[in-house]
Amino acid sequence: MQTSFTETQLAKPGMRENERILRTCVHCGLCSATCPTYALLGDELDSPRGRIYLIKSMFETGRDATAQDALHIDRCLSCLACTTTCPSGVDYMHLVDRARQWIEKTYERPLAEKWMRSLLAFVLPRPTIFRSALVFARFAKPFARLMPGRIRAMLVLAPTSLPNAPLLDIPAVTNRRMRVALLGNCVQPVLAPQIDAATIRILTRHGCEVVTGGGCCGALTHHLGKDAKEFARANIDRWMNEIEGKGLDAIVVNVSGCGVHVKDYGHLLKDDPAYAAKAARIAALAKDPTEILNSLELVPVALPQTLKVAYHSACSLQHGQKIAALPKQLLQKVGFKVVDIPEGHLCCGSAGTYNILQPELSAQLRDRKVMNIRKVSPDIVAAGNIGCIVQIANDLRAIPVAHTIELLDWATGGPPPHLASDNH
Repeated sequence: MQTSFTETQLAKPGMRENERILRTCVHCGLCSATCPTYALLGDELDSPRGRIYLIKSMFETGRDATAQDALHIDRCLSCLACTTTCPSGVDYMHLVDRARQWIEKTYERPLAEKWMRSLLAFVLPRPTIFRSALVFARFAKPFARLMPGRIRAMLVLAPTSLPNAPLLDIPAVTNRRMRVALLGNCVQPVLAPQIDAATIRILTRHGCEVVTGGGCCGALTHHLGKDAKEFARANIDRWMNEIEGKGLDAIVVNVSGCGVHVKDYGHLLKDDPAYAAKAARIAALAKDPTEILNSLELVPVALPQTLKVAYHSACSLQHGQKIAALPKQLLQKVGFKVVDIPEGHLCCGSAGTYNILQPELSAQLRDRKVMNIRKVSPDIVAAGNIGCIVQIANDLRAIPVAHTIELLDWATGGPPPHLASDNH
């Protein structure tokens, strides 16, 4: 793509990288074939190529973002299916992130929309406040149909009850093979604390010493176009203390959306002289739990029956982290019959806060995903991201949904999984 940035513009932070990314695009349009919003709307501006043109216009002219810019960039799920498809290697992820920051800086959103986005950025990263908000939502849930669109979407997604957080009892490991840190996360410990418990059980059972700690990775706030670097710095400080103490072989992130962000800490803080080197080191240590388990020799036990598992490949795992086949291979290895879901490359519509901020499009993608799951008639659905689990279970209902790590834990000696359909 031809650009016409001036040297003055290119001297601004990040602008030279923006130009490099824009120049990589060759207008081929192959990205449109795998873009969920283009599949639904058929609007060129709701395809990656169309959004790239809008971003180019904003950055080249230096103009403030408009309502049209915000509309089409906001509709992007950041599923990154386009990056998997792109033959030119366009770094769309960082480009659209910068566009969101530009919109946040230069566009005055309607008051209600601005309030909603600020509320999400404040509540979701803080588990205690998030839990309190969900308790309130339980009482408001029966009146969801009477609420405006985004409020209604939040209430529909809210669980009817909250699980008690299990005591994360971390057993001592006698035959230690590695020492790992498990990211504490923010939303998942409130909605599904059993996922962390399952992760700890299976890792310790296979020779990993596990330390817990760390909070929100910053991904949700970052994708709202807001500055989330303090979340990253806080986690880096905690993990560097562990590294400089007893050492760490890996940092396990069992929410795939968070995993993409933690693996990108090196890029996020590359211009921070105090954190650049540390951030790159932490990013290199970040692993999805399936990457760790693949390096261990899983010891399966006999399950009561062979279950047919429909594996939902979260966008953040297959497109963001480029981990597509490995979770299925591990599930098959421990005794499950794994089947692919048709249109598996398409997003389920969760995408962080997307199912709240874009409820109509999100619902269409969810319905499409649920329809495709029903086509393969599974006994259970597995996914590696809490957002996808909540999104799918909220509509699938009759077919239970579990985190991949819960099924792997169960098949190697852990308890049966708590199923997401039980909580809606």
